Amino acid sequence: MGRGKIEIKKIENPTNRQVTYSKRRAGIMKKAGELTVLCDAELSLIMFSSTGKFSEYCSPSADTKTVYDRYQQVSGVNLWSAQYEKMQNTLNHLKEINHGLRREIRQRMGEDLEELDIKELRGLEQNMDEALKLVRNRKYHVISTQTDTYKKKLKNSHETHKSLLRELETEEHAVYYVDEDPAGSYDGALALGNGTPYLYSFRTQPTQPNLQGMGYGSHDLRLA
Repeated sequence: MGRGKIEIKKIENPTNRQVTYSKRRAGIMKKAGELTVLCDAELSLIMFSSTGKFSEYCSPSADTKTVYDRYQQVSGVNLWSAQYEKMQNTLNHLKEINHGLRREIRQRMGEDLEELDIKELRGLEQNMDEALKLVRNRKYHVISTQTDTYKKKLKNSHETHKSLLRELETEEHAVYYVDEDPAGSYDGALALGNGTPYLYSFRTQPTQPNLQGMGYGSHDLRLA
């Protein structure tokens, strides 16, 4: 039995429609390639599915732009005029915006004020006052932050300095002496048995009254 004719109308089921499009797209691409090889034709094919998926085929001996340029020459239809006009309109709009911004900058610097009326001048003055407030608030915030940072660094430096002074005073007040006759004590006898003199150490507090009147001869204390 032969294949029955398929009624040419939109396939309502989206799944079946997508499957049919995929199969027939592959067939069209295959036929386009065969036509290019068999007939040495330059061919460009563009397709968009209902979901917006793009598919393209172009002969290996040409490119899409070349085919379109030849089409314009033969048909006399300018394919790029609409796009060029759109791009030109966009460019003109951007130029107007740039011109307006430059004029506003000059006006904020006190230039080109002759064309402004009293309402526009008041608006410009209000905008500049608001901008000045924002700048001042930002400046005070930066100054406050830097001041707090410097205070913390200064405090840490003072604490480090005090700690170093305390360590230095402790080292200066440390006094060591050697007992010439260590045999009189148990610790001294132990040190003497090891062949070393017994080393005593103590720390003095010169500010104490009971130590200010005490004197030591060279035979009593020796610095180690």
